[in-house]
Amino acid sequence: MSLIFNLQSLGVQFGRIRALKACTLRIAAGERVALVGSNGSGKSTLLRALHGLVPPAAGSLWADAQARQAMLFQRPYMLRASVLHNVALGLWLNGAPWQPAREQARQALERVGLAELAGRNARVLSGGQQQRVALARAWALRPQVLLLDEPTASLDPTAKREVERLMAEFADTGMTLVFSSHNLGQVKRLASRVIYLEQGQLIADLPTPAFFKGPLPAAAENFLKGELA
Repeated sequence: MSLIFNLQSLGVQFGRIRALKACTLRIAAGERVALVGSNGSGKSTLLRALHGLVPPAAGSLWADAQARQAMLFQRPYMLRASVLHNVALGLWLNGAPWQPAREQARQALERVGLAELAGRNARVLSGGQQQRVALARAWALRPQVLLLDEPTASLDPTAKREVERLMAEFADTGMTLVFSSHNLGQVKRLASRVIYLEQGQLIADLPTPAFFKGPLPAAAENFLKGELA
């Protein structure tokens, strides 16, 4: 499999806070990578670094420039506009003429089961619906890499299942997924590989079955026991 990301001793710093410390990591095309760890462990910072939103303070980060990326945030921002325009605008900003962008947006909304809400104001939708709009917005760009920061954290069980289903379908097309999650059941269902972070350091990097079976470094073992308790 071709390489998508190659991090060598990557460090990220915000003022005096070292958010990532000497992270070395390689991610190949088609992998489904879950980032786990407690709040403040560096998961969101790592995702933002992969997406080019925060610069390295140390080390290096190489990303395949030919692999289109999209990123979903925990609380997606919705414009005060229709659902259709929220999806189409991203395509238009990426160079698509407006009418083709609208048609692609309609197709993307059909893909996530929201075609009937195309004319509704996106800001009045439920949290689960807004996250599906965000998924449509990402899918419409036809990315090879999808980065997701706690994509189901604030959703009800039904909405979580729907978003998980869409993530699995995207992965089945060969899309590379890198997502952070506190939901270990979700990690088991969706990830092929688990990375555990603590205080900005990469502590464990294992195939999913091996991560849950162990043995693990003590810090990762304690985290897993606490989450499963």
